[in-house]
Amino acid sequence: MNHPLEFIPAPRRKPLFWLFFALTLTIFGVFQALDTWLKTRAAPAGIITFEFARNAHEAGQIIGSWSLPARISAAFGLGLDYLFMPVYALALGLAILLASRQLSAGRWQTLGNWLGWGVLLAVACDALENVGLYLALNGYGNDTSVAIVYTFVNIKFALLLLGLLYSLIGLALRARAAIVK
Repeated sequence: MNHPLEFIPAPRRKPLFWLFFALTLTIFGVFQALDTWLKTRAAPAGIITFEFARNAHEAGQIIGSWSLPARISAAFGLGLDYLFMPVYALALGLAILLASRQLSAGRWQTLGNWLGWGVLLAVACDALENVGLYLALNGYGNDTSVAIVYTFVNIKFALLLLGLLYSLIGLALRARAAIVK
């Protein structure tokens, strides 16, 4: 199985990575600004606290701690996240692809290919998670929907963290190889 971004010509991968990495950081900065409205005693980590709510009562306490402008900020952030998903997916997917080509062929490269697909699965989980969060934000959440969101959040972050770790290992090995030369 090939990496999902294998179709991108090799000379274009690194410039595209840097473009999408810069866009990821920029949009992440916007999220940080939006999140200032969402940090309360019930939600010390802002939207992240809401994402990791385990039941409708917990989600309701978080939403109840937010002012109307904060709820609008949360809704806007959930919408903006749909623009963010392809951006961070391309940045991380390209980072994994670049790292996998630095590692020797075989298991490591195969793992990189799987993790490239894992990023796409993470985006799907993120999209479905946002539907559940939006429903909860608008009073339609229940214990089942919040538990489903919690599951999607955990899958998403696990896949993204594995991809990031893999990319950092590839970067470290590349740096080590450059020093040895």
